[in-house]
Amino acid sequence: MLKTKIDLRSDTITLPTSEMMETIPQTSLGDDILGEDPTVRKLEKKAARILGMEDALLVISGTMANQIALMNFSQRGQEVIVGKDSHMYNMESAGISALSQVQVRLVDVINGYYNPDNIEESISLGDIQKPKTALICLENTYDLNGGYSVTIDNMKEIREVANKYNIPIYLDGARIFNAATALDVKPKSLCDHVDAVQFCLTKGLGCPLGSILAGSERFIKLAKFNRQRLGGGMRQAGIIAAPAIYALDNMVERLKEDNKQARYLGKCISNNSNIKINEIQTNIVSLSIKHQEWNADKLIKYLREKNILVKKIGNHKIRMVIHYQITGEDIKYVISTLNNLFT
Repeated sequence: MLKTKIDLRSDTITLPTSEMMETIPQTSLGDDILGEDPTVRKLEKKAARILGMEDALLVISGTMANQIALMNFSQRGQEVIVGKDSHMYNMESAGISALSQVQVRLVDVINGYYNPDNIEESISLGDIQKPKTALICLENTYDLNGGYSVTIDNMKEIREVANKYNIPIYLDGARIFNAATALDVKPKSLCDHVDAVQFCLTKGLGCPLGSILAGSERFIKLAKFNRQRLGGGMRQAGIIAAPAIYALDNMVERLKEDNKQARYLGKCISNNSNIKINEIQTNIVSLSIKHQEWNADKLIKYLREKNILVKKIGNHKIRMVIHYQITGEDIKYVISTLNNLFT
């Protein structure tokens, strides 16, 4: 039976499973600021092991994780290299400049490929007129409206450039498990060439709250200080950690289904001459409307009347994100609705 609303606006709208919620009453708690919450420490150690890092830290959100990393790696008045369509640059309330007070150097990233030559050309060693490059920021998956997977080979290329100039690399891996699934590699492999990384618990993994920031023991020690400075210190945070532990054990493998459903959706509507589908690599489907009498606002209104919720990303562009609450029956209904729209 079709649900009342098919919500494709984002995978952040996912509700925790009943199994996740059942872990909370059984959770052992303590004061996390004092390092005494055993469930939080279990999660952090587990996450660090999965990512191949020395240590990890539970934080409130991916945005907080990104901003803490910037504070860790940079000093006021320096410069950081960031992808033009990255979340850190576009969706974090100018936190880069407001919190770390650093300047951004933007680079184009084509379908998830960071051109190492462009990265190298963007690096500044600093002089009396130019700020010094403090950090290279990568994102995987790249572009919240594209969901492109950055390959291990590409990240290795950037590492070689970074090593040449002794610059650290930070990875915003909000959807790193979707990327790893699409590339058929372990998440750790996507972290081998970076100094620190974060991933979101609230997207494809379906948790109610939180993100994980991981790196060296020294990096995490400083991250705890900056988390506290931002007001992100928590007390009995095991109620957040327990569902996350469940998710890492049970929700990662099923991401294959999300990526598969996204490709199927794109394939089935790609023959519609009034729709152009962008390349689909993970769980995000973006399309452009080619019909002269339709724009994004009109399409969103129409789909809402059909109980389908999507996100506007341009005057003639929308985004659909597949997650565990979207069923095969839902996908077929969306395909039918879009394909019958312009006939």
